[in-house]
Amino acid sequence: MPSRALPAVAAAALLLTLSACGSDDGGSGSGEAAESKGPKSSESSDWKSIVKPGSTSCDYAEDPMGASKEVDKPEKTAQYTGKVAATINTSVGPLAITLDADKAPCTVNSFLSLASQDYYDGTSCHRLGANPGFELLQCGDPTGQGTGGPGYTIPDEFKDSDTFPAGTLAMANTGQPNSGGSQFFMVFGDTQLPPAYTVFGTLDEAAIKTLQEVGEAGVGEAGPDGTGAPKTPVEFETITVG
Repeated sequence: MPSRALPAVAAAALLLTLSACGSDDGGSGSGEAAESKGPKSSESSDWKSIVKPGSTSCDYAEDPMGASKEVDKPEKTAQYTGKVAATINTSVGPLAITLDADKAPCTVNSFLSLASQDYYDGTSCHRLGANPGFELLQCGDPTGQGTGGPGYTIPDEFKDSDTFPAGTLAMANTGQPNSGGSQFFMVFGDTQLPPAYTVFGTLDEAAIKTLQEVGEAGVGEAGPDGTGAPKTPVEFETITVG
């Protein structure tokens, strides 16, 4: 069933929650980068086995906000083509995703580079939207506050035809051009957004159901826009590929 359109004022407020440099309200972290004490993504997969270099050149500009967790920049030439299967192992269960390196080569290149360097390990998803027409979980900030990033930005790779049905995996940004970093959102209910966020993959049905259960549990302490940290914490353990 199609989601109802959001009123203009409400939609504008909700869009702010997808900002990679959003406000602190609703966040669950301490402002310091999370460190995982369990298994590491870098040791959980054969990362070299999925490399299939393309020809796309990616400009990863320096972010003046700096890095929340030190990592190396991705290779300037996208290292992946086609579809890449991966699993985000979390405190609520595994989330199987398929990355589309042909549609968003620079974004997928960055995501996999960060994952292979354990950037996402131990991080918590800091913002949940659980209202009809805006059902998503935002993750990827090591500080857990919605303000963190990897120290560089990613070029936009969205298209005017992009939509955000349940199962969409897309990048957050600050609202400025080419301002994506490490934060992304996973859509678990058809969501009304403009085509201003790079779609770089999909979630499988089981992952959608898992996130819907997180959504049903609701927001712990909602901010002015109705979003906030989920009552059911979602912490990333490892990301595996293949």
